[in-house]
Amino acid sequence: MPMIRPGFLSSADRIELEACVRRQREDYGIARRANAILLFDDGKSCQEISEFLYLDDDTIRGWYKTYQQDGWDALDGWKGGQSRMTQAQEAALCAWLEARLCRSTVEIRAHVATECGLNYSQSGCIKLLARLGFEYRKPKPLPRVASMEKQAAFIAFYEKLMHELPADEAVYFADAVHPEYQTKPAFGWVKVGSNPAVLSTAGRGRVSIHGAVNLETFHAPFVEPTTVDGVSAAQLLTKIEERNSDKRIIHVIWDNAAYHKGPDVRAFLARTACRIHLIQLPPYCPHLNLLKQLWAVLHQYVTHNRYCPNQKQFANAILVFMRETIRQEWTKFRDKVSDNFRIVTHENFRVLK
Repeated sequence: MPMIRPGFLSSADRIELEACVRRQREDYGIARRANAILLFDDGKSCQEISEFLYLDDDTIRGWYKTYQQDGWDALDGWKGGQSRMTQAQEAALCAWLEARLCRSTVEIRAHVATECGLNYSQSGCIKLLARLGFEYRKPKPLPRVASMEKQAAFIAFYEKLMHELPADEAVYFADAVHPEYQTKPAFGWVKVGSNPAVLSTAGRGRVSIHGAVNLETFHAPFVEPTTVDGVSAAQLLTKIEERNSDKRIIHVIWDNAAYHKGPDVRAFLARTACRIHLIQLPPYCPHLNLLKQLWAVLHQYVTHNRYCPNQKQFANAILVFMRETIRQEWTKFRDKVSDNFRIVTHENFRVLK
């Protein structure tokens, strides 16, 4: 390797590198690389720098060679080196990126090469994107939702209902869930390097539950039908009515599924002694059915990071949760099942076309 001549850094480069070395919040490895380049610029030899930084000569030479060939962006771990793009080019790149979802830096690097005449390495492009405020993530699935007016109207109606609810009335939320016989890995805190794993299941069967919950008493009647339909809906309403013999009116809030309006349910409601009063949720508003929150708790207890040897044991675990866990431990997760509803809109999302 030829002798490294001092003074190769520009004034702006030196100021930025010196600031990098002095910043206590800077990553130690980054500051050390910056320090090495500054010492080269001061005329220090590889041996002197390696002794000063307690590193070998090859590492120091490699840093200098990488800097000379590819600039700051190619230095491993470098964050925030002087940009090779002008402010106008950066603004144009940001506008181009915000108009689409690029799944790879290949497309971005090709665009920069074509429009700006600059060739970025993959790592350099990633650092550039991070500095411009971009991150690699996938979009969230965004379900269709009802209008803000319909959501607000339901929330106002529900709050009025609960505020004025007489002692001889009750309110239930009802819904169906279909847990699959499948282990679901879930995030959790583990020791670094412990490499946790959970056994997976081979089957894809599922258990159907048509259930309801009363948020005041946490009574959770349910039926376990082969198929969730109008028959199971009528069976569920029957259980709710039987459990509330002291109530004059029982309000049941559920979604607009076709079987909730079918002949079996209509026949049940047509009875002279029927005490059920059905309330339909606004369409496309699953977030207004608090039973969805209870199903999330069910998955935490039964499927997340839990392995069942066979489908029968899986089904039994579901039934134990419905029959025993809710009644015995609802105080532990009652804050996860709340009627503190909110209006959901698409205004805070950039919807991809």
